[in-house]
Amino acid sequence: MANILVVDDEMGIRELLSEILSDEGHAIQLAENAQQAREARAAGAPDLVLLDIWMPDTDGVTLLKEWQRDGLLTMPVIMMSGHATIDTAVEATRIGALNFLEKPIALQKLLKAVQAGLTRAQETVRAPAVAPRPVLAAQPEDTAGASFNAPNPAAAIAVRGGATVAGADNHSFSLSFDLPLREARDAFERMYFEHHLGREGGSMTRVAEKTGLERTHLYRKLKQLGVEPGKLAKKAASARD
Repeated sequence: MANILVVDDEMGIRELLSEILSDEGHAIQLAENAQQAREARAAGAPDLVLLDIWMPDTDGVTLLKEWQRDGLLTMPVIMMSGHATIDTAVEATRIGALNFLEKPIALQKLLKAVQAGLTRAQETVRAPAVAPRPVLAAQPEDTAGASFNAPNPAAAIAVRGGATVAGADNHSFSLSFDLPLREARDAFERMYFEHHLGREGGSMTRVAEKTGLERTHLYRKLKQLGVEPGKLAKKAASARD
């Protein structure tokens, strides 16, 4: 699930995009003008922004420039408009917009652009620090850390500044609490899905049932996180042999 900010002064457009993207499993925040968009960005960077160009108070290109100038353009932004010229679209892309969608927006174009934007966001997040991978040795217990709920009482060990969680193949996954929230969340989700895939022998059907996700959403989520079910299935089969 991604956090997506939709900025558009037309209520019908906001509601339509919110409904479509909510059905895809995303959390949607709405803003009807640039000021509300500024407030939403100040509260925390969304994973993706859909930004209308023509708005009554401040147009989308000007807002994009503000974010770029102030170092706030840290998330993918997709521009939208039904009246923009090619020059406007080129300018927005030069400033830092990832893509441009012309209204009325076709469903498949919207979903494709959003998926590309979220993939770009994931790549950017992973670039500075690769999430911790499985480690064999558990670390000493320390009450300064915190533990995750695990399948058995011995599966999670609290450590200073992080936690070690046992996976389905008896390997331990180490997670640092010093990571930014988004990176820590992605690392945990990666561990969570790798655990269930290993436990279910790579069966997407059983993992979808266990995690409560639609298969399409599950495939999309695994691709976002860089988890490869095929490799995990082979690894689980080798462990059984």
